[in-house]
Amino acid sequence: MRHLWYNCLMATILHVDMDAFFASVELLHHPEWRCKPLIVGAGPHERGVVSTCSYEARKFGVHSAMPSRTAYQLCPHAIFTPPHMDLYKEVSNKAFGIFERYTPYVEAVSIDEAFLDITGTIHLFGDARRLGESLRAEIKRSCRVTCSVGIAPNRLLAKIGSEENKPNGLTMMPFEPSEIAAFLAPKPINVLWGVGKHTVEVLKPFGITTCGDVQRLPMNQLKAMLGSQSAAESLKAYSFGIASDDVAWEGEEEKSVSREHTFNEDESSREAVRGTLLRLVEEVGARFRRTKRWANTARIKLRDADFRTITRQAPFDSPARDDISFRGKALALFDAAWPEREAKRAGRAAVRLVGFGVTNIQDSPDASSQPSLFDTDCDANRAKRERLSEVLDSLRERGLMV
Repeated sequence: MRHLWYNCLMATILHVDMDAFFASVELLHHPEWRCKPLIVGAGPHERGVVSTCSYEARKFGVHSAMPSRTAYQLCPHAIFTPPHMDLYKEVSNKAFGIFERYTPYVEAVSIDEAFLDITGTIHLFGDARRLGESLRAEIKRSCRVTCSVGIAPNRLLAKIGSEENKPNGLTMMPFEPSEIAAFLAPKPINVLWGVGKHTVEVLKPFGITTCGDVQRLPMNQLKAMLGSQSAAESLKAYSFGIASDDVAWEGEEEKSVSREHTFNEDESSREAVRGTLLRLVEEVGARFRRTKRWANTARIKLRDADFRTITRQAPFDSPARDDISFRGKALALFDAAWPEREAKRAGRAAVRLVGFGVTNIQDSPDASSQPSLFDTDCDANRAKRERLSEVLDSLRERGLMV
């Protein structure tokens, strides 16, 4: 246990979360909407959900992933607008450019969220707080939106810290083990990774509602309640603030390219999870095609509310870099992990996280990494798919398609 603590305390991790990002960008183009409840997503009478909303709308109980019709019932006087991804990507790219001026170790979690390993650059600013304040000020000045920052010895605590003083705040989390445990003790357990409604409901009858309750609970009892040794061990460690400090940054030679999405609320709809997976495939594809390379293997990840993680991977028929190949393999893996016949099966744990990635990367489309002497129909079809994907990338970057 002591060794784990020392590993955690070696790093300094910053988590940055852009405040109500989609709504904030919309306000840049519609200043007349300021100080009014704003909802970005499906229309009030459409079948769809809220992507995000302004803090004025949140006062009425509106939140992301809520059905838009429900949001309208809660806040009928709100302004509804569809998402404009081209605008959001433009501001996001500018923000990530700023992040990279503070450290080369940047892990993009989503379009509006990132982890930064600032261990090696703190000395340039004097201390971690000054670095964080400088970053926040530069985001506000250059992007004209605000962000919230948490600084901590690991990713879990940095994420919790960024939520402490939202919006437009900075939180320095404790670094000493005893202080971390004391800080977390009164917090509800759903501040921890992987703890969704299902886990909360399982533990609630036993009076386990806070991190302190988990800290004091013997491991054998926690295992009996959760029905899983690994889930019990993970929850116990998280309740003390023990977690990985690894930031998955993009080096010069990436061994894999992946994206993950953690739902704000555990998602039980197969179609909603599938739709999110397809969005991740698009993001991975666009990022992967920034350089000339091909992947041999696709993989997906599903994590449910009980901490169980399912990973599936399979090879492409031939090295691939196009969206059609990526999407086809992702859906095949997803259908195998969550068959459509189980979409409404009672008792299935809701999904907390979904991810997609490609790996086994090479710099040639030929499986042998050696050029072929003769073109084949397969080569021609592959080239067409790749050109189509690159055209779509260009259209998205120019804001001509969402």
